[in-house]
Amino acid sequence: MRIVLLSMNYAPEMTGIGKYSGEMAEDLVDRGHEVHVVCAPPYYPSWKVQAGYSAGRYQTQRVRDGLTVHRCPVWIPSRLGGLTRLLHLASFALSSFPVLLRLVLWQPHLVFAVAPAFVCAPFAWVTARLAGARAWLHMQDLEVDAAFELGMLRQPLMRRLALAVERFVLRRFDVVSTISSRMMRKLAVKGLPLHETEFLPNWVDGTAIHAGASGSALRQQLDISASQVVCLFSGTMNRKQGLPVLIEAARRMQHDPRVVFVLCGNGELRPELEALAEGMHNVRFLDLQPVSGLNALLNMADVHLLPQLRGAADLVMPSKLAGMLASGRPVVAASQANTEIASIVGGCGIVIEPECADSFARAIGELAGDGDMRQRLGEAGRAYAVQVLDARKVFDRLESRLLGFAEEGTSMTGATVSPAPETSAT
Repeated sequence: MRIVLLSMNYAPEMTGIGKYSGEMAEDLVDRGHEVHVVCAPPYYPSWKVQAGYSAGRYQTQRVRDGLTVHRCPVWIPSRLGGLTRLLHLASFALSSFPVLLRLVLWQPHLVFAVAPAFVCAPFAWVTARLAGARAWLHMQDLEVDAAFELGMLRQPLMRRLALAVERFVLRRFDVVSTISSRMMRKLAVKGLPLHETEFLPNWVDGTAIHAGASGSALRQQLDISASQVVCLFSGTMNRKQGLPVLIEAARRMQHDPRVVFVLCGNGELRPELEALAEGMHNVRFLDLQPVSGLNALLNMADVHLLPQLRGAADLVMPSKLAGMLASGRPVVAASQANTEIASIVGGCGIVIEPECADSFARAIGELAGDGDMRQRLGEAGRAYAVQVLDARKVFDRLESRLLGFAEEGTSMTGATVSPAPETSAT
């Protein structure tokens, strides 16, 4: 098939949507499809365009046979807020549309759009219709809901308008997919029946990320002894995750010599976190590690930490969770009851109240004192990752869906669903 992949974030970004869009494109090409990617220059999570790329001009690169990447201009704000974030997303939506229109002449069979940025979705749909192609929208986040729940947008009238536009756009696509069963149910509330949505979770390479690899070199680099319990957060450091609670939890545990907190990654919030942790002997910071070192990083941890702001659960599903589980280490996750995160982590870690440093400290203390419990929960997490989130299984399901398109011919009578499994790690 000829596929246009519209994803604002793309490789060589190593975290978040860019990582997953890059891996998906490579797998599609490996399976014999031709892919044109329309994306921004790599800027995430530092919010600075990487060397060799430009935020102000178009760039096209033939990466390999079957894979062409079109980089489009994007405005990168110096400070993030509700309005500046919207302008940032809109700048890419507008700059990418001319490239999409040119690709109509390529006559793609499928236009696959990744949201965020949802503002790009109408342009993807128009492109698909002009080309006579299927239109697929993949929802990594329910960003309209999240923007209001996290206080980025507050006006009630704006909320009603945004939700109405979102509902209208969703109904235009031939296929809408998302990354968790709870997010599928959220889409149903928006008027998109479950049988018209597709389960496409964020995946993990279970052979590249596995339990038991040594993180001793990193421990030595960070002056952490082999006997200490490392509590690791690894990912983008932004405001929507509630990361300051980890510093507060570490402050409450300064008297416990067993425990060291490691915060690995980059992002807008890192300078603030470093300032909060100044003078604390039990907190270390580490830059984002290369892909080749990810397994060692995840295995350096004895416990993984997953903070979340109250109200964010089931609107976003942290992509980092898959790697945490595959590494065979227990997770302490901040999540309200009856959410997707709580359902998954309940069998392979400890679920605590969001935004509560005392709860983090208690859970970490419990795991620090019980090695058998850490091993048992870690093994359960690894089993869930292999069973549900393994990259090969996810890509096989996607390929099966694409082959279904070919069999259906030029007409489409409705999406068939790959049912989301019950989310439990037990």
